Amino acid sequence: MKIAIGTDHAGYGYKERIKEHLLSLGYEVTDFGCFSEESADYPAFIQPVARAVQAHEAERGIVLGGSGNGEAIAANRYLGVRCALCWNEETARLARQHNDANAISIGARMIPEELALRIVDIWLETPFEGGRHERRIRMLDNL
Repeated sequence: MKIAIGTDHAGYGYKERIKEHLLSLGYEVTDFGCFSEESADYPAFIQPVARAVQAHEAERGIVLGGSGNGEAIAANRYLGVRCALCWNEETARLARQHNDANAISIGARMIPEELALRIVDIWLETPFEGGRHERRIRMLDNL
């Protein structure tokens, strides 16, 4: 599976750790930056992730920032991207089961790093339930 990842300076450390984790599990990762803790504006790094997911160049996207809110909003501006802000294991599970989230946003200043890694794992491993949720997803994709 191909995964695109991007962050601003606030999520840089988590991005590096998540990328390392994903590579160790055999995922292909495209890193859109940022590449240091130097102050940077998140749209420059989130938009390429969202475009990669939208164009099916990546099956999934992970975006990070201080709170994760702005990053989720920026990613969701792209048709076909369903980015869920996840702050615990249950939000990651439900994002996949009920919303078929193909991207997640994590606030690096909001949760511990180990929880962020568990969120990523759960989100990657959880299947979409489909059924009654599919109609809603198709409606969202056509907005």
